[in-house]
Amino acid sequence: MKQQGLSHRLQTVAFIVVLTFCSMVAPAWSQPTKPDTEQGTPGGVGMQLAALGATIPYFVGKGAFAIGGGIVGGLAYVFSGFSEQTAKSIWIPSMYGTYVITPEHLTGDRPVRFLGVAAESEGAPVSSPTP
Repeated sequence: MKQQGLSHRLQTVAFIVVLTFCSMVAPAWSQPTKPDTEQGTPGGVGMQLAALGATIPYFVGKGAFAIGGGIVGGLAYVFSGFSEQTAKSIWIPSMYGTYVITPEHLTGDRPVRFLGVAAESEGAPVSSPTP
C-alpha cells in the first residue's frame, strides 16, 4: 500500500518536471535570427550545412543536460521543502540557452550559450512579505 503511494508521488513529480521543462524550452527555440544575405550562395549553403552538422551532436548533449537539470531541479524542489528559488537555480542554467546552432553562431555574430541566463526581471531579489 505504501509502495503504491510512493509510486504515485514519483509519477506526479516526474509529470511536474516534464511540464516545467516544456514551458521553459519554448523561449530558447524562439530566438530571432537576422536575415542571411548569402543564403542562396554556395558559401551560405555550406554554412547552413555546417550549422546542421554542429547542431546534431550539440543538441543531443544540451538536451541530455537539460533533462538531467529538470530532474535534479525537481528533486531539489521537493527536498528543499518546495523552495521554488532552489529549483530555479538549477532549472534556469540547465534548461535555458542555445539549443540550435545557426550560421550566426559559427561566424561569431551570436554567442552560443550552453548555460542559460535568467531574464533581468527574474534576477531581482524577491522581498518576502512581513507578517
